[in-house]
Amino acid sequence: MIGAVIIAVVLVVVIPVGFLMTMALPAGVLGFLLKSRAEATHPDSELIDTNY
Repeated sequence: MIGAVIIAVVLVVVIPVGFLMTMALPAGVLGFLLKSRAEATHPDSELIDTNY
């Protein structure tokens, strides 16, 4: 019975949290690169002010 509980906890908590933490770095790098490219290709856009 305890084995089933451990497997359920791993499936519900550990794997999703690990995935989200792993994908945070690529998401940050991608966001930085896309923001830099947008600022470089559209320097006079009024939407640049909304970027932070």
